[in-house]
Amino acid sequence: MADSSDNPRVCGAAPQCSGGLFRSPQRSARRRLGTIMSHLTSSEKDGSPEKSPHPQTPHDPSYLGPLHGIRILDLTQMVSGPMGTQILADMGADVIKIEGLSGAAERGSSKASITSSLFSLTARNKRSISIDLKRPEGKDIFLKLIPTADVVVQNFRPGVMEKLGIDYKTLASLNPQLIYMCISGFGKSGPYSSKRVYDPIIQGASGLASIQADASGRPQMMRLIIPDKVTALTSAQAITAAVVQRYRTGRGTRIDLSMLDAVVAFAWGEAFAQVGFVGGTEPNFTYTRDMVYQTKDGWITCGAVQPKEWKGLCLALNKPEWMEDERFNTQQKRSLNRSARYEVTEEVLKTLTTEEAIARLDANDVPNGIIHHPRTRVLDDPQVRTNGLIGTTTHPWAPLPLRQPRPAAEFATAPYRLRRHAPLLGEHTREVLAEAGASPQDIDALIATGVATHTRGKAIAEQHGRDPRLRTLMSA
Repeated sequence: MADSSDNPRVCGAAPQCSGGLFRSPQRSARRRLGTIMSHLTSSEKDGSPEKSPHPQTPHDPSYLGPLHGIRILDLTQMVSGPMGTQILADMGADVIKIEGLSGAAERGSSKASITSSLFSLTARNKRSISIDLKRPEGKDIFLKLIPTADVVVQNFRPGVMEKLGIDYKTLASLNPQLIYMCISGFGKSGPYSSKRVYDPIIQGASGLASIQADASGRPQMMRLIIPDKVTALTSAQAITAAVVQRYRTGRGTRIDLSMLDAVVAFAWGEAFAQVGFVGGTEPNFTYTRDMVYQTKDGWITCGAVQPKEWKGLCLALNKPEWMEDERFNTQQKRSLNRSARYEVTEEVLKTLTTEEAIARLDANDVPNGIIHHPRTRVLDDPQVRTNGLIGTTTHPWAPLPLRQPRPAAEFATAPYRLRRHAPLLGEHTREVLAEAGASPQDIDALIATGVATHTRGKAIAEQHGRDPRLRTLMSA
C-alpha cells in the first residue's frame, strides 16, 4: 500500500476507533497501556485472576483440518489478505507467511514478541519466513517453493509482481496447477488501479458510506473494516472453489479480486434495490434514524417487518391504537413513515427496563435483541458462552494471555484446534528452507548476508525486564 520501491503492498485497513478513521501508533500504544494498567490494578486489588474466564482454546500441533495438505504461500499484509489466509489456515492449510526483512505492516514494531492483537489473530496457524524478494537470492528462494505450493496469494499494487519477476505467468510455468490469488483495491486496470488503498477509501467508492448516511443525509464511515473483511471472506471462498476445480480438472488458475468489487457485490441486493431494474423509476433515497432504541437502563433493537409482527409490537407496548393509525395501518405507510414509527416506539421503550422490554416483545413474538454497549459486554453474553465462541490461549511471546474467537464454521468431523500461535518474524525461516532442500550451511549464509532473517523467541521477561506486560506495550 506504500510506494512500490519501499513497501509495495496495496490493500489493508487503517484501524478505526471512535476518535477517527486513522489511529496514530502513539495513541494506540497509550490505549493498550491504559488497558494493561487497568487490568493490573484490578488484579492487584483482589489478588485473583479475571472472574469467569473463557475456556482455554484446545492446542494441538497435529490437528488435521478440512484443508490439511494444501500449502499456501502468503505474500499479503494488513487485513484483506492475511484474514483470508487465516480462515484457510484455521481449516488446516499449511500457510507460509512470506515477509520482508522489516516484517508485515500489521505485525507492529516488535519483531521478537507479539504485541498486536490483530496480528495475533490474522497470523495464527501460520509459519513465517523472512526474505528479501528484491535480491536475486531471495527471489530464488521463493521460486524454489512454487513447485511445492498449491496457492499463492498477493496484494501488491498492480505491476509489482511483474517488476519482481514473480508474476503469474512466471509462476505458472513452474507449477501449472498453481492457484494464484491477486487482491487489489480497485482492480488490475482502470483509473483508480494504482491508487493507494485503505478500507475507508473503498467504503466511499462502493457506496457503503452513503448507505450509512445519518438522518441529515451526511455520509458516514463504518467503524468496522467491512471492505477488508468482506474481501477476506470472498478470497477464502474463491480459493477453496479453485482447489475443488483443480481436483476436478487438474488445472490451476489466476483469480483477480478487488475490494471494490467484493463490497459492491456484497451490498447490491437491498442497498441498490432502487436501481435493480433497468429503466425503472428514478431512485429516491431517504435517510432516517436507525433501529436503536433506548430503554430505562440500556439499549435494544426490535423490528416489525411482517404485519403480524407489527401487531405484536403494538400489543407488546400497549399501543393497540397504532394498528389503526393512518400513518401505520398498511405496510407501505409504515415504510414511508418509519422515522415517526421509530420515534413513537422509542418513547414507550424509554419507560421500560431492558429486561421488561425484551420480555414483552418475546411474549408477542416480535424480533428483538439487546444491544451490547459497550461492546465488551459481548464477552459475557450467555449465548456467546453457550456457543463456546471465545477462548483464551497463552502465547509464549505475548505479554498477556490472548482472547480470540474460534472459526465461526464448526466441522463435526474436525473440531477446531489451534495448531500454531502467530509467529515471530522469520520464526520458521530455517525450517521452511530446510524443507525446500537448503543445507544448514546455505541457510547460515543467506542469513549472514542479509537475504533472510530468522528470529528466535526469548522469554519475554528476559527481553523486557521485570514487568514485560508494560515494557512490551510501551515499546510498541
